[in-house]
Amino acid sequence: MSQQHNAGASGDEPAAILVVDDDREIRTLLTQSLGARGYRVQAAANTREMDAVLERDRIDAVLLDVMMPGEDGISACRRITRDGGPAVIMLSALGEERDRIVGLEIGASHYLTKPCSAREVIATVRAALRSRQQAEPADRSRLSFDGWTMDLMAHELFDTQGVLVGLTDGEFALLRVFAERPRRVLSRELLLEAARGPNSEAFDRAIDVQISRLRRKLRSGGDDIIRTIRNEGYLFVPAVART
Repeated sequence: MSQQHNAGASGDEPAAILVVDDDREIRTLLTQSLGARGYRVQAAANTREMDAVLERDRIDAVLLDVMMPGEDGISACRRITRDGGPAVIMLSALGEERDRIVGLEIGASHYLTKPCSAREVIATVRAALRSRQQAEPADRSRLSFDGWTMDLMAHELFDTQGVLVGLTDGEFALLRVFAERPRRVLSRELLLEAARGPNSEAFDRAIDVQISRLRRKLRSGGDDIIRTIRNEGYLFVPAVART
């Protein structure tokens, strides 16, 4: 049977799903079931691993267990939704009405009570992604910062005067990594891995050279937009909005 294509936020690639559950069997079952439907799926055993994935990759929806060692799902959901992150679907053995209400009130889009079938989870994921796409503006593929605008679909960058700025594929990929992770210190290794994507030849391994070129094209006058953090990496300074 052929895999069904389930478009992500951009509409041109499969949606990315993150399964967060401390139960290995549940993680495996959901990862395999969602993967068989054409989703790009990753798994995490706790919220620490979850944060690492969210830092590194763009995720469209998170299947989040409530009861886990360490930080629980309720606290994690509150953090994710507060920062405007991906859709969150809570999974919990706690099925009382008050438990479901708490989950929904802190920002989860759906609340499923365990045990639930893989078919129910998949249907809920589809509903969550559909609701998210309908709620977002049509031009959500644009990022803006300090008067600059990135068109993620067209791979174009416009300066504060609306003039198109020429970027190589590697430079655009690098800028996208920064713009989607603003105000965070990003290591050279993370930048390289995230910006390369499937085409390693599109990105120069000399990360510092790439950043130097990108700074010049952004006319940052030094470290105004991309700041060097000694012994740690780089920081994209301005706030970023989807416009």
